[in-house]
Amino acid sequence: MTRYFAVITEPCVGVCDTACVDACPVDCIHGPASLAEIRAIPPEERPAKLPGLQMFVDPTECIGCWACVPACPVNAIFEESEVPEQWKHYIAANAEFFQRGN
Repeated sequence: MTRYFAVITEPCVGVCDTACVDACPVDCIHGPASLAEIRAIPPEERPAKLPGLQMFVDPTECIGCWACVPACPVNAIFEESEVPEQWKHYIAANAEFFQRGN
């Protein structure tokens, strides 16, 4: 049986909204900084203060419930098999973030 997981893509870069974190029942979504640090930055300042940064889904922990998908205000989250072609490299980027021990 194929197991699919959520992948966060390009629209999240510089946004790091974190609504997806609240929606996730298994706490598998993490960012490049602690949740408290990200939330301390006003949303309108995040693109300037978090350039190139995004949230990530741990593919080994994601249970594929998709609760994060409607919670994302920028439509950045997709089921792995439905990631748009131009953003396919985010599948590996999400996995690599956790392989590096973040």
